[in-house]
Amino acid sequence: MAARRPVDLRRSWLFVPGGDAAALRDAPGSGADVLIQELEDFVPADRKQAARAMIAETIGQWRSAGVVAAVRINPLSGPAGMPDLEAAMRAGADAILLPKTHAAADVVAVDRAMIELETALGLTAGSVELVPNVESARGLVDTLAIATAAPRVVACLVASEDMATDLGAERARDGRELDYVRQRFLVDCTAAGVLAIDCPYTWSDIEGVRAEAEWARRLGYRAKSLVAAEHAIVVNHVFTPQPEAVAAARQIVEVFERAQRDGRGQATLDGNLVEHPTYRNAQRLIERSEAFAACVEN
Repeated sequence: MAARRPVDLRRSWLFVPGGDAAALRDAPGSGADVLIQELEDFVPADRKQAARAMIAETIGQWRSAGVVAAVRINPLSGPAGMPDLEAAMRAGADAILLPKTHAAADVVAVDRAMIELETALGLTAGSVELVPNVESARGLVDTLAIATAAPRVVACLVASEDMATDLGAERARDGRELDYVRQRFLVDCTAAGVLAIDCPYTWSDIEGVRAEAEWARRLGYRAKSLVAAEHAIVVNHVFTPQPEAVAAARQIVEVFERAQRDGRGQATLDGNLVEHPTYRNAQRLIERSEAFAACVEN
């Protein structure tokens, strides 16, 4: 079985309806880096127990396919939350996604439950990751506290539809109504040192998801959540450094390092000033490209 893909290289996080056996079986074919058996919004109340019964087989198949296998449980405050969590951890899920995370206390409560289950199941302490989902204004203003509430929090995900509903915002394909939410969320996750996962694009068109992913990349995101399997290949492409971008970055590095050797603290390239922050960004893009290449080789 392949090693778990590093968090920073998980570009696409696909939610799969937790009670749809065919969708769960076919999900690895999407190419998504992370597959999430979604037991909350995508499963009616009378189907939750049946969906939970599919976790063990689903996680086994996904991990055998070499993808990161995750489960989004129901909130622990409801009757389905703890049974979901126990079933997911017993099945060997790599990560647990926690919906409706409004405050750090929500993370602390789940972390305590996960510690108890790891002990009971003989799992390595802290081995199961936790990804809080921020879906409300209250959660947004507490993102930094949420992201740092437990060491097992490796990433946080921001919602689109639930967030817009909580704000009373009007949804549109260009997503402008969520610009501030996405930017603030990214700042807090970056400050916390965890991966920020951008909200899903909930329309079906390919050009729309490409445009939204490219805007997210420009802001600084390196990952995006999905609700449509056919969007995974597009998102993966957008968040993978392309040869032309890597070549441009290498040119920036070369020009800046030459200037340094000549005793200058800055350089120019095609009329643009190249200073240390630009140089460092170019280095990071090259490093990310090399990390993806190593991930494929392994």
